[in-house]
Amino acid sequence: MLELHCHTTYSDGKLTPTELVNKAALSGVKALAITDHDTLGGWQEAIAAAQSLEIEIVPGVELSTVYNGRSLHILGFYPQESLLTEPLQERLAGRKRRAVQMVANLREMGYDLELPELEGNMALGRPHIARAMLEAGYVRSMKEAFARFIGEDKPAYVHYEKFSSQEGIELIKSCKGVPVWAHPYLFRGGKVEEVLPELVEAGLMGIEVYHPDCSPSQQQKLLDYCEHYGLLATGGTDYHGEVAGKTKVKNQLNHFQLPLTMLDSLKQTAERQI
Repeated sequence: MLELHCHTTYSDGKLTPTELVNKAALSGVKALAITDHDTLGGWQEAIAAAQSLEIEIVPGVELSTVYNGRSLHILGFYPQESLLTEPLQERLAGRKRRAVQMVANLREMGYDLELPELEGNMALGRPHIARAMLEAGYVRSMKEAFARFIGEDKPAYVHYEKFSSQEGIELIKSCKGVPVWAHPYLFRGGKVEEVLPELVEAGLMGIEVYHPDCSPSQQQKLLDYCEHYGLLATGGTDYHGEVAGKTKVKNQLNHFQLPLTMLDSLKQTAERQI
């Protein structure tokens, strides 16, 4: 049972790496990828927590890139930590600059906020701003904060700093990792069938086929693209943590019950990168 897309408190997840590993083990997961946004900070804690459990940690990351002026996420599996840590410092700094500008926009609109202080290699993101708005009483839910203020094209929103999807793919490959397009059908900057060939040309090696926001018919289309382009198929619940009484079954750990053979193919591809 395989989970290849999960987040911790090092980016926008609700659980610490240790809590996530324990939760995954209780959910029957045998291999768990830590794919926080633009940071590798949660790897070591997760690996340490998994030592006493029958669970394998898959080192990963989710890069925030831009394509056609829109956010496009690239998952990277098995990148070498020593090669990727330093390049990610600029990505983390860019996240902070982006968040500072969104907070400034909100202040101009009359919503005075202070950014939370995050430790070490934690990645600052919009969920942190949404939570600050909720705690300040400006919104009734984090969802409302996104819907009214900081979602794409909303008044306080700020685009990611320029870091193209092609650059993200190149970075992952240069660090001996396997680049995979995350949740393609959530991308709002073009049709999958038009964007995919350009990403493949840039060196893309896989597609996240199984995702909670991907319908069965879309999954089949992505599987067809994998076969056509010779790409890996991956999947995961994009787990960020559960919301009491609201978490849908499809968003819970191990929902897809993906076979470990999928990980074997991913490992073999990563080994060829070294």
